[in-house]
Amino acid sequence: MAEYQTARAGAGTRAGQIDEGLRAHMNKVYGTMSVGLLVTAAVAWAFGSSPALLSLLRDPVTLSPNIFGWIVMFLPLIMVFAFGAAINRLSAAGAQLYFYIYAAVMGLSLSWIFVAFTGFSIAQTFLITAIAFAGLSLWGYTTKKDISGWGSFLIMGLIGLIVASIVNIFLGSPAIHFAISAIGVLIFAGLTAYDTQKLKTEYLAHAHAMDAEWLAKSAIIGALNLYLDFVNLFMFLLSFLGNRE
Repeated sequence: MAEYQTARAGAGTRAGQIDEGLRAHMNKVYGTMSVGLLVTAAVAWAFGSSPALLSLLRDPVTLSPNIFGWIVMFLPLIMVFAFGAAINRLSAAGAQLYFYIYAAVMGLSLSWIFVAFTGFSIAQTFLITAIAFAGLSLWGYTTKKDISGWGSFLIMGLIGLIVASIVNIFLGSPAIHFAISAIGVLIFAGLTAYDTQKLKTEYLAHAHAMDAEWLAKSAIIGALNLYLDFVNLFMFLLSFLGNRE
């Protein structure tokens, strides 16, 4: 009996350590993601509020991208694929630095919104996005429902969304743009909950190993995924809620 109680106490202590570790892990994820969003916002505002800087990427009046603008437009997508290919060769510190550089590049690509939309509508949409993101992420973290099956469906939808967005850059169809925005909101809402639950389940699966290097990299990868969910959700909502200058 004494041995059973000792084992039970040990199991309870271990479970408590895992729960505490999970909270610390998720705090690291959300903290890294938040810093990335601040970097993006600062860079976007710095370039978007300065006609001289914005002219390096786009025509300040028509907002048509020049050659550097086209490069910056597609560079974040290229960097995401490069990050996935290089993550095993990067240290945790190197991965974190890469993420912050990526966030700065994303800021360059989004700088045009400070000319295209009013500052109030940008702030309003950001607040709405933050509230929606928090609710979706909290649901993904707390729900007992297994939503791992959403993954393949959401990824296929995301690939289709990327292809359609690239095609519509050249077509410029308002109807296609509206459809892309509506579908994009749904996809990234689903991805926010899915990615949050995936972070939790992956941590719990590896918690007993307590691999410090894996935990550090996992937190950065998780921060990148949730950062992308937030930014894309914000941009698609801005298409509906933003007031043009």
